[in-house]
Amino acid sequence: MWDVLLILNRLTIRKLWNLSIVYLSYQISRISGKNIHWGRPVTISFEPTTACNLRCPECPSGLRSFTRETGNLKSDFFRATIDQLHKDLIYLIFYFQGEPYINPEFLDMVKYAQSKGIITYTSTNAHFLNDANARKTVESGLDRIIISIDGTTQETYEQYRKEGKLANVIQGTKNLVKWKKQLNSKFPKTIFQFLVVKPNEHQIEDVYRLGEEIGVDEVRLKTAQVYDFVNGNELIPTKDKYSRYRKMPDGTYRVKNALLNQCWRMWHSCVITWDGLVVPCCFDKDAEYRLGDLKAANFQKIWKGADYDHFRGLILKGRDQIEICKNCTEGCKVWESI
Repeated sequence: MWDVLLILNRLTIRKLWNLSIVYLSYQISRISGKNIHWGRPVTISFEPTTACNLRCPECPSGLRSFTRETGNLKSDFFRATIDQLHKDLIYLIFYFQGEPYINPEFLDMVKYAQSKGIITYTSTNAHFLNDANARKTVESGLDRIIISIDGTTQETYEQYRKEGKLANVIQGTKNLVKWKKQLNSKFPKTIFQFLVVKPNEHQIEDVYRLGEEIGVDEVRLKTAQVYDFVNGNELIPTKDKYSRYRKMPDGTYRVKNALLNQCWRMWHSCVITWDGLVVPCCFDKDAEYRLGDLKAANFQKIWKGADYDHFRGLILKGRDQIEICKNCTEGCKVWESI
């Protein structure tokens, strides 16, 4: 409900018009099978950094497995890009790969986006939410923060969040809740996100209790993406409800949802890496499908360019032919809230 109120509070006639024509062009394309695209992005994801303090086993940042360089988003580049897009932009998602708080300019960039009337979200492992950063987070105007908490005991938590400390996550969340109260702020809306995997599925009820005890606004369960799933994987939950994958009669696994030849994301959003590469979506973790480079061209030229046009056309012809689409979770996420 508060998402709707946020949108209504920030919506302008121009943003509403842009959203309408983007959505209309998507529906025409979906139904006709022909690539038609109008308007500018409604949502973008900006990558604050590719660096991370943890070693999660299904994450390129955690595995240190990127083929692209690691670095931090620069605030001057960020502001210049936002200046091109803010009049049509509704949402800005401040994460892709890496831990946002590692970038020392992260909260300054949040403030700038807020000053332009954009709704801002981020996701964090909460290890950097010390008392000072928690206060700065509330003061930045950030609208929503997702805190990854994939276990309610250290033993369970560290099975996925390698080298992480659950005590830091809990204390960081408490710091944030405290400063929201002291500064009399409803924001950021604080969400515990519990990535359901086999080692932690027995603690689902516990994470709801912990969220209520600390005072977060919401607890969400999320299904986990794994790369090597065809022959099974130790992270795939035993409870089918919480798995993205279905076991077949021959013992192999496949993604539950059908790969329909359509994708709303490709019409309304994109991801911009810390160094200015424009890629289709968050499933392109290593920026393999590069649709443009903001160091060489302005955003509008890329958004309406031949590479983007070609990729949207590929989506309509066959998502099963695009590698990053094969493990896509559109339509099979699990969200439960307290």
